[in-house]
Amino acid sequence: MTATPADRTAQTPVCALVTGASRGIGAAVARRLSRDGAGVIVHYYRSREQAEAVAADCLALGAAFAEPAAADVRSAAQIAALKARLELSGRMPDILVHAAGTAHYGLLEDLGESEWDDIQHVHLKAAYGLAKSFGPSMSWRRGGRIVHISSVWGVVGAAGEVAYSAAKGGVNGLTKALARELATAGVTVNAVAPGMVETDMLAELDEAERAALREEVPMRRFATPEEVAELVRFLTLGASDYITGQIIGLTGGWRM
Repeated sequence: MTATPADRTAQTPVCALVTGASRGIGAAVARRLSRDGAGVIVHYYRSREQAEAVAADCLALGAAFAEPAAADVRSAAQIAALKARLELSGRMPDILVHAAGTAHYGLLEDLGESEWDDIQHVHLKAAYGLAKSFGPSMSWRRGGRIVHISSVWGVVGAAGEVAYSAAKGGVNGLTKALARELATAGVTVNAVAPGMVETDMLAELDEAERAALREEVPMRRFATPEEVAELVRFLTLGASDYITGQIIGLTGGWRM
């Protein structure tokens, strides 16, 4: 039987690296894992003050440890530097949650190449770089959990969000292939694909647009970051040893 993060929680604190953890879904995931006593690496890119505040929340909620860590996940060199820092401190992750992301709204004909590249890099290239850096140590320990925060648009596509849809579709494909590759080492790889979630990504919508979208959702509301985090918790610290390679929707019945 392979060791799992849940097994190690009773022995030594499980370590979770959560990217994009200074706000939104990433912050909610960091806080939720902390409630189970996991140690958390609160990754951020620019907003150190916000990351420190999330780390303080995590400690208050019961985290074994909580440390902010900066890196541009679009950069292989910065991911390598992050890995080196975590190795040196003995904080190599048992759990990797890639929640960092950004969005772009607009027609493809108006989308510049640099904007396209940035969307692909922060979602898909980062997922590749993180898995390449931290997956082998999980395999060597014969257990680990990788969860990508994807999107319903990676499954069905969205007009006006072609780059984002393409990036999340790539993340979904990477998730399925990597799950096959790491399964014999006891490492599970899954993606959570939410619909509309109450985060900063909805800030560009006015109230009329938000109301129209809510009407399309059978449950007549958007998801909360905490609901996404609860599903991530199940996939990482819950009884999920046999769940791998799945793209799990969290949409309130929308876009099934």
